[in-house]
Amino acid sequence: MQFRPMGHSGTAVSALCLGTMTFGAESTEAQSFQMMDDYAAAGGNFLDTADVYTAGTSEEIVGRWLKARPTEARRMVLATKGRFPTGPDANDLGLSRRHLRQALDASLHRLGVDHVDLYQVHAWDALTPLEETLRFLDDAISQGKIAYYGVSNYLGWQITKAVHLAKAHHWAPPVTLQPQYNLLARDIEHEVVPACLDAGIGLLPWSPLGGGWLTGKYKRDQTPTGATRLGEDPERGVEAYGPRARDARTWAIIDAVQAVAEGRGTGMAEVALAWVRDRPAVTSVILGARTPEQLAQNLRAADLTLSPEETARLDAASAPLVGDYPYGAKGIAQRHRRIEGGR
Repeated sequence: MQFRPMGHSGTAVSALCLGTMTFGAESTEAQSFQMMDDYAAAGGNFLDTADVYTAGTSEEIVGRWLKARPTEARRMVLATKGRFPTGPDANDLGLSRRHLRQALDASLHRLGVDHVDLYQVHAWDALTPLEETLRFLDDAISQGKIAYYGVSNYLGWQITKAVHLAKAHHWAPPVTLQPQYNLLARDIEHEVVPACLDAGIGLLPWSPLGGGWLTGKYKRDQTPTGATRLGEDPERGVEAYGPRARDARTWAIIDAVQAVAEGRGTGMAEVALAWVRDRPAVTSVILGARTPEQLAQNLRAADLTLSPEETARLDAASAPLVGDYPYGAKGIAQRHRRIEGGR
Protein backbone atom coordinates (compact mmCIF):
# COMPACT_ATOMS: atom_id res chain seq x y z
CA MET A 1 0.00 0.00 0.00
CA GLN A 2 1.36 3.41 -0.97
CA PHE A 3 1.35 6.22 1.62
CA ARG A 4 1.17 9.96 1.03
CA PRO A 5 1.08 13.12 3.13
CA MET A 6 -2.47 14.19 3.92
CA GLY A 7 -2.45 17.45 1.98
CA HIS A 8 0.16 19.81 3.39
CA SER A 9 0.03 18.13 6.81
CA GLY A 10 2.70 15.90 8.30
CA THR A 11 0.36 12.92 8.67
CA ALA A 12 0.74 10.01 6.22
CA VAL A 13 -2.31 8.15 4.93
CA SER A 14 -2.72 5.23 2.56
CA ALA A 15 -3.52 6.10 -1.04
CA LEU A 16 -6.74 4.09 -0.70
CA CYS A 17 -9.17 5.16 2.03
CA LEU A 18 -12.04 3.02 3.31
CA GLY A 19 -15.33 4.89 3.10
CA THR A 20 -18.08 3.76 5.47
CA MET A 21 -21.27 5.21 4.01
CA THR A 22 -22.68 1.71 3.48
CA PHE A 23 -22.13 0.60 7.07
CA GLY A 24 -25.39 -0.20 8.83
CA ALA A 25 -27.44 0.21 5.65
CA GLU A 26 -26.26 -1.71 2.59
CA SER A 27 -23.65 -3.54 4.71
CA THR A 28 -24.44 -5.40 7.92
CA GLU A 29 -22.29 -4.83 11.00
CA ALA A 30 -20.60 -8.19 10.45
CA GLN A 31 -19.80 -7.26 6.86
CA SER A 32 -18.58 -3.85 7.98
CA PHE A 33 -16.25 -5.41 10.55
CA GLN A 34 -14.95 -7.82 7.91
CA MET A 35 -14.26 -4.98 5.48
CA MET A 36 -12.37 -2.97 8.12
CA ASP A 37 -10.37 -6.09 9.05
CA ASP A 38 -9.54 -6.79 5.39
CA TYR A 39 -8.65 -3.17 4.73
CA ALA A 40 -6.31 -3.06 7.73
CA ALA A 41 -4.72 -6.37 6.69
CA ALA A 42 -4.05 -4.88 3.23
CA GLY A 43 -2.09 -2.07 4.89
CA GLY A 44 -4.72 0.68 4.77
CA ASN A 45 -4.76 3.21 7.60
CA PHE A 46 -7.44 5.76 6.66
CA LEU A 47 -11.14 5.49 7.63
CA ASP A 48 -13.72 8.05 6.46
CA THR A 49 -17.22 8.39 7.91
CA ALA A 50 -19.82 11.12 8.63
CA ASP A 51 -22.49 11.88 11.19
CA VAL A 52 -25.29 11.49 8.62
CA TYR A 53 -24.18 8.11 7.28
CA THR A 54 -27.05 5.84 8.30
CA ALA A 55 -28.14 8.49 10.83
CA GLY A 56 -25.00 7.99 12.92
CA THR A 57 -24.96 4.19 12.78
CA SER A 58 -21.86 4.17 10.58
CA GLU A 59 -19.88 6.09 13.22
CA GLU A 60 -21.14 3.72 15.93
CA ILE A 61 -20.03 0.65 13.95
CA VAL A 62 -16.62 2.19 13.33
CA GLY A 63 -16.40 3.04 17.04
CA ARG A 64 -17.19 -0.53 18.09
CA TRP A 65 -14.58 -1.85 15.65
CA LEU A 66 -11.94 0.56 16.99
CA LYS A 67 -12.71 -0.56 20.55
CA ALA A 68 -12.50 -4.23 19.58
CA ARG A 69 -9.25 -3.77 17.62
CA PRO A 70 -7.02 -1.57 19.83
CA THR A 71 -3.86 -2.41 17.88
CA GLU A 72 -5.41 -1.38 14.58
CA ALA A 73 -7.13 1.60 16.18
CA ARG A 74 -3.79 3.11 17.17
CA ARG A 75 -2.59 3.29 13.56
CA MET A 76 -5.85 4.32 11.91
CA VAL A 77 -6.22 7.92 10.73
CA LEU A 78 -9.86 8.70 11.48
CA ALA A 79 -11.96 11.19 9.52
CA THR A 80 -15.58 12.25 9.92
CA LYS A 81 -17.83 15.10 8.79
CA GLY A 82 -20.54 17.48 9.94
CA ARG A 83 -22.92 19.95 8.30
CA PHE A 84 -26.12 18.21 7.19
CA PRO A 85 -29.31 17.87 9.32
CA THR A 86 -29.04 15.71 12.42
CA GLY A 87 -32.43 16.62 13.89
CA PRO A 88 -35.64 18.61 13.34
CA ASP A 89 -34.55 21.86 14.99
CA ALA A 90 -33.66 24.93 12.92
CA ASN A 91 -30.11 24.80 14.32
CA ASP A 92 -29.58 21.07 13.73
CA LEU A 93 -27.71 21.73 10.51
CA GLY A 94 -25.22 24.05 8.88
CA LEU A 95 -21.73 25.28 9.69
CA SER A 96 -22.52 27.57 12.60
CA ARG A 97 -20.42 27.33 15.74
CA ARG A 98 -23.49 26.09 17.61
CA HIS A 99 -24.27 23.20 15.29
CA LEU A 100 -20.66 22.15 14.64
CA ARG A 101 -19.90 22.05 18.37
CA GLN A 102 -22.84 19.74 18.98
CA ALA A 103 -22.18 17.69 15.84
CA LEU A 104 -18.50 17.17 16.62
CA ASP A 105 -19.16 16.17 20.23
CA ALA A 106 -21.85 13.73 19.10
CA SER A 107 -19.49 12.20 16.52
CA LEU A 108 -16.73 11.77 19.10
CA HIS A 109 -19.23 10.05 21.42
CA ARG A 110 -20.45 7.65 18.73
CA LEU A 111 -16.89 6.86 17.66
CA GLY A 112 -15.79 6.36 21.26
CA VAL A 113 -12.75 8.62 20.92
CA ASP A 114 -11.63 11.95 22.39
CA HIS A 115 -10.46 13.34 19.04
CA VAL A 116 -10.47 12.68 15.30
CA ASP A 117 -7.55 13.22 12.97
CA LEU A 118 -9.56 14.94 10.23
CA TYR A 119 -12.86 16.80 10.66
CA GLN A 120 -14.52 17.83 7.41
CA VAL A 121 -17.31 20.29 6.73
CA HIS A 122 -19.59 18.30 4.46
CA ALA A 123 -20.64 21.13 2.11
CA TRP A 124 -20.68 24.93 1.76
CA ASP A 125 -23.09 26.88 3.98
CA ALA A 126 -24.13 30.18 2.40
CA LEU A 127 -25.98 31.32 5.54
CA THR A 128 -23.09 31.08 8.00
CA PRO A 129 -20.16 33.53 7.77
CA LEU A 130 -17.09 31.61 6.72
CA GLU A 131 -15.17 33.35 9.53
CA GLU A 132 -17.45 31.72 12.09
CA THR A 133 -16.87 28.24 10.66
CA LEU A 134 -13.10 28.60 10.34
CA ARG A 135 -12.76 30.07 13.84
CA PHE A 136 -14.66 27.10 15.28
CA LEU A 137 -12.39 24.66 13.45
CA ASP A 138 -9.27 26.48 14.63
CA ASP A 139 -10.60 26.40 18.20
CA ALA A 140 -11.35 22.68 17.88
CA ILE A 141 -7.72 22.12 16.93
CA SER A 142 -6.55 24.15 19.93
CA GLN A 143 -8.86 22.13 22.19
CA GLY A 144 -7.41 18.85 20.93
CA LYS A 145 -10.71 17.60 19.51
CA ILE A 146 -9.40 17.50 15.94
CA ALA A 147 -5.91 17.41 14.50
CA TYR A 148 -6.74 18.89 11.08
CA TYR A 149 -9.77 19.96 9.13
CA GLY A 150 -10.90 19.69 5.53
CA VAL A 151 -13.79 20.71 3.33
CA SER A 152 -16.07 18.76 1.02
CA ASN A 153 -17.91 19.67 -2.17
CA TYR A 154 -16.45 23.20 -2.26
CA LEU A 155 -15.97 25.21 -5.44
CA GLY A 156 -12.62 26.69 -6.42
CA TRP A 157 -13.40 30.21 -5.19
CA GLN A 158 -14.72 28.84 -1.90
CA ILE A 159 -11.53 26.89 -1.30
CA THR A 160 -9.35 29.89 -2.08
CA LYS A 161 -11.44 32.18 0.11
CA ALA A 162 -11.16 29.76 3.04
CA VAL A 163 -7.39 29.43 2.59
CA HIS A 164 -6.72 33.16 2.48
CA LEU A 165 -9.18 34.00 5.25
CA ALA A 166 -7.46 31.49 7.52
CA LYS A 167 -4.08 32.94 6.61
CA ALA A 168 -5.23 36.50 7.29
CA HIS A 169 -6.45 35.57 10.79
CA HIS A 170 -3.54 33.22 11.57
CA TRP A 171 -5.93 30.27 11.86
CA ALA A 172 -5.09 26.75 10.76
CA PRO A 173 -5.86 26.30 7.05
CA PRO A 174 -7.74 23.37 5.49
CA VAL A 175 -5.59 20.39 4.47
CA THR A 176 -8.00 18.36 2.32
CA LEU A 177 -10.95 18.59 -0.05
CA GLN A 178 -13.39 15.74 -0.62
CA PRO A 179 -14.96 16.09 -4.11
CA GLN A 180 -16.64 13.79 -6.60
CA TYR A 181 -13.93 12.80 -9.06
CA ASN A 182 -13.75 9.97 -11.56
CA LEU A 183 -13.32 9.32 -15.29
CA LEU A 184 -16.97 10.25 -15.89
CA ALA A 185 -16.83 13.41 -13.76
CA ARG A 186 -13.73 15.54 -14.35
CA ASP A 187 -15.18 19.05 -14.19
CA ILE A 188 -13.27 19.83 -10.98
CA GLU A 189 -10.16 20.05 -13.15
CA HIS A 190 -11.27 23.48 -14.43
CA GLU A 191 -11.03 25.41 -11.14
CA VAL A 192 -11.09 23.12 -8.09
CA VAL A 193 -7.93 21.12 -8.77
CA PRO A 194 -5.85 24.24 -9.57
CA ALA A 195 -7.09 25.88 -6.35
CA CYS A 196 -6.04 22.81 -4.35
CA LEU A 197 -2.65 22.59 -6.04
CA ASP A 198 -2.08 26.27 -5.30
CA ALA A 199 -2.85 25.80 -1.60
CA GLY A 200 -1.25 22.37 -1.12
CA ILE A 201 -4.64 20.82 -0.35
CA GLY A 202 -4.98 17.07 -0.88
CA LEU A 203 -7.94 15.62 -2.77
CA LEU A 204 -9.94 12.75 -1.29
CA PRO A 205 -12.14 11.73 -4.25
CA TRP A 206 -15.51 10.17 -3.52
CA SER A 207 -17.42 8.04 -6.04
CA PRO A 208 -14.21 7.11 -7.90
CA LEU A 209 -16.12 4.39 -9.77
CA GLY A 210 -18.91 6.70 -10.90
CA GLY A 211 -21.60 4.92 -8.90
CA GLY A 212 -20.54 1.57 -10.35
CA TRP A 213 -20.56 2.62 -14.01
CA LEU A 214 -16.80 2.24 -14.32
CA THR A 215 -16.92 -1.38 -13.15
CA GLY A 216 -18.73 -2.43 -16.31
CA LYS A 217 -21.89 -3.53 -14.51
CA TYR A 218 -24.22 -1.40 -16.68
CA LYS A 219 -24.80 -2.16 -20.36
CA ARG A 220 -25.96 -0.22 -23.43
CA ASP A 221 -29.74 -0.12 -23.91
CA GLN A 222 -30.33 -2.33 -20.88
CA THR A 223 -32.04 -0.83 -17.84
CA PRO A 224 -30.27 -1.99 -14.64
CA THR A 225 -31.72 -4.96 -12.78
CA GLY A 226 -30.61 -7.20 -9.95
CA ALA A 227 -28.06 -6.58 -7.24
CA THR A 228 -26.88 -3.12 -8.25
CA ARG A 229 -27.72 0.25 -6.69
CA LEU A 230 -29.78 1.25 -9.71
CA GLY A 231 -31.20 -2.23 -10.25
CA GLU A 232 -32.56 -2.53 -6.72
CA ASP A 233 -34.53 0.70 -7.08
CA PRO A 234 -36.27 0.47 -10.48
CA GLU A 235 -37.76 3.98 -10.37
CA ARG A 236 -34.44 5.57 -9.50
CA GLY A 237 -32.68 3.22 -11.91
CA VAL A 238 -34.63 4.42 -14.93
CA GLU A 239 -34.21 8.08 -13.91
CA ALA A 240 -30.50 7.85 -13.19
CA TYR A 241 -29.57 5.39 -15.94
CA GLY A 242 -31.27 7.09 -18.89
CA PRO A 243 -29.37 10.41 -19.21
CA ARG A 244 -25.94 8.87 -18.74
CA ALA A 245 -26.76 5.89 -20.96
CA ARG A 246 -27.85 8.20 -23.79
CA ASP A 247 -24.52 10.05 -23.71
CA ALA A 248 -22.10 8.57 -26.24
CA ARG A 249 -19.19 9.89 -24.14
CA THR A 250 -20.20 7.53 -21.30
CA TRP A 251 -19.71 4.46 -23.45
CA ALA A 252 -16.51 5.77 -25.01
CA ILE A 253 -15.04 6.08 -21.52
CA ILE A 254 -16.31 2.66 -20.43
CA ASP A 255 -14.92 1.09 -23.62
CA ALA A 256 -11.52 2.67 -22.94
CA VAL A 257 -11.48 1.39 -19.35
CA GLN A 258 -12.49 -2.08 -20.53
CA ALA A 259 -9.76 -2.11 -23.20
CA VAL A 260 -7.07 -1.16 -20.69
CA ALA A 261 -8.38 -3.72 -18.20
CA GLU A 262 -8.39 -6.51 -20.78
CA GLY A 263 -4.89 -5.58 -21.88
CA ARG A 264 -3.70 -5.84 -18.30
CA GLY A 265 -5.73 -8.92 -17.40
CA THR A 266 -7.35 -7.08 -14.52
CA GLY A 267 -10.76 -5.66 -13.60
CA MET A 268 -12.23 -2.39 -14.79
CA ALA A 269 -12.63 -1.17 -11.21
CA GLU A 270 -8.91 -1.48 -10.56
CA VAL A 271 -8.11 0.51 -13.70
CA ALA A 272 -10.54 3.32 -12.86
CA LEU A 273 -9.24 3.53 -9.30
CA ALA A 274 -5.59 3.53 -10.36
CA TRP A 275 -6.30 6.36 -12.81
CA VAL A 276 -7.89 8.68 -10.23
CA ARG A 277 -5.37 7.76 -7.53
CA ASP A 278 -2.54 9.11 -9.67
CA ARG A 279 -4.18 12.39 -10.69
CA PRO A 280 -2.53 15.66 -9.60
CA ALA A 281 -3.27 16.69 -5.99
CA VAL A 282 -4.91 13.37 -5.03
CA THR A 283 -3.96 12.20 -1.55
CA SER A 284 -6.24 9.20 -1.08
CA VAL A 285 -9.16 7.66 -2.99
CA ILE A 286 -12.27 6.77 -0.97
CA LEU A 287 -13.44 3.21 -1.58
CA GLY A 288 -17.17 2.69 -1.08
CA ALA A 289 -17.87 -1.05 -1.03
CA ARG A 290 -21.03 -2.86 0.01
CA THR A 291 -19.47 -6.29 0.53
CA PRO A 292 -16.05 -7.73 1.42
CA GLU A 293 -15.89 -9.16 -2.09
CA GLN A 294 -16.29 -5.72 -3.66
CA LEU A 295 -13.65 -4.29 -1.34
CA ALA A 296 -11.21 -7.09 -2.18
CA GLN A 297 -11.52 -6.22 -5.87
CA ASN A 298 -11.03 -2.51 -5.20
CA LEU A 299 -7.99 -3.09 -3.01
CA ARG A 300 -6.22 -4.78 -5.92
CA ALA A 301 -5.81 -1.29 -7.38
CA ALA A 302 -3.09 -0.72 -4.78
CA ASP A 303 -0.73 -2.85 -6.89
CA LEU A 304 -1.67 -1.41 -10.29
CA THR A 305 0.25 1.41 -11.95
CA LEU A 306 -0.94 2.47 -15.38
CA SER A 307 1.56 3.09 -18.15
CA PRO A 308 1.79 6.55 -19.77
CA GLU A 309 0.12 5.11 -22.87
CA GLU A 310 -2.77 3.64 -20.86
CA THR A 311 -3.22 6.86 -18.94
CA ALA A 312 -3.21 8.89 -22.16
CA ARG A 313 -5.90 6.63 -23.62
CA LEU A 314 -8.14 7.12 -20.61
CA ASP A 315 -7.41 10.86 -20.52
CA ALA A 316 -8.40 11.27 -24.15
CA ALA A 317 -11.64 9.30 -23.84
CA SER A 318 -12.73 11.15 -20.68
CA ALA A 319 -11.50 14.69 -21.43
CA PRO A 320 -13.93 17.12 -19.76
CA LEU A 321 -16.15 19.02 -22.13
CA VAL A 322 -15.51 22.75 -22.42
CA GLY A 323 -16.94 25.63 -24.41
CA ASP A 324 -14.92 28.17 -26.33
CA TYR A 325 -14.49 30.50 -23.35
CA PRO A 326 -12.99 30.76 -20.80
CA TYR A 327 -11.55 27.23 -20.78
CA GLY A 328 -11.67 26.37 -24.48
CA ALA A 329 -9.80 27.53 -27.56
CA LYS A 330 -10.86 31.19 -27.31
CA GLY A 331 -9.88 31.37 -23.66
CA ILE A 332 -6.47 29.81 -24.34
CA ALA A 333 -5.85 32.19 -27.22
CA GLN A 334 -6.82 35.16 -25.06
CA ARG A 335 -4.43 34.11 -22.30
CA HIS A 336 -1.61 33.65 -24.80
CA ARG A 337 -2.17 37.12 -26.24
CA ARG A 338 -2.02 38.67 -22.77
CA ILE A 339 1.14 36.74 -21.97
CA GLU A 340 2.71 38.02 -25.16
CA GLY A 341 1.75 41.61 -24.29
CA GLY A 342 -1.23 41.90 -26.57
CA ARG A 343 -4.95 42.24 -25.95
